[in-house]
Amino acid sequence: MTDLTDDPLYVILRSKREATRFQILVEIAEHQPAIRQQEIAGKLGVTPQAVSEYIREMVDEGLVTAHGRGRYEVTKGGIEWVLRHAEALESYARHVNRDIIQQVAVWTAIARDEIQKGDTVGVFMQDGWLYATKEEQSATGRATMDAGPGEDLGVAQLNGIIEHAEGLIHVCKVPRVERGGSRQVSIDLLREAIQNVEMVGAVGLESYVALKKANIEPDMFFGSREGVIEAAFHGRECAILIVDEEFTDFLKRLETVGLTYTIHDLIAP
Repeated sequence: MTDLTDDPLYVILRSKREATRFQILVEIAEHQPAIRQQEIAGKLGVTPQAVSEYIREMVDEGLVTAHGRGRYEVTKGGIEWVLRHAEALESYARHVNRDIIQQVAVWTAIARDEIQKGDTVGVFMQDGWLYATKEEQSATGRATMDAGPGEDLGVAQLNGIIEHAEGLIHVCKVPRVERGGSRQVSIDLLREAIQNVEMVGAVGLESYVALKKANIEPDMFFGSREGVIEAAFHGRECAILIVDEEFTDFLKRLETVGLTYTIHDLIAP
């Protein structure tokens, strides 16, 4: 029999204590090293004394290190603990969104035909967009309003599987400026790596400048990590130029969400 106390999701959802520990670790990680326990207490709805006790316990457990009064840092073990529980919560949220909420939610699609309220419509994805049509598809729903071709349409009672392939992500590592930055990037290798992609994101000014040197304007800069992931989930083939200090963490993120990627070395031999 599985011990549910070893399940990060069970621990976070069932235990107020563990949920509070999770939130405190996140707050410390966000504001370290100078932490105001009173501010954390106000955010979480607990007393400053409780926050102090939680932090003391986490110091004893090696999740947090203390550097004098009010100065704390999350340890490597603490970061791994947070990531493990965050990944479990993310997986659960995705399950809720994909498998549960879709049964009661109203989805927005683009009408391909003249559709009347109450019509049964086929739903499919093309080029990352959700469409509704009178033609039979592997997924069906009920139109919640009238709509003409090209208009946005509400679709409820979605059933079946919306067939689409998730997009490949081309991950291109760019050195940080102290290691040469965009000057180390081969423009020919860059263009070759992204020649067939539909969307390009950049993380770090070094990546942005490298793209500009190739006369390429990135589709995303701010929030590009999540933007590329979301686009790939919708079937778009993407590329992301990312500075080397962010590279490994981004690959771990892709592994967590289960997307396919390929790595490109942009430095000329």
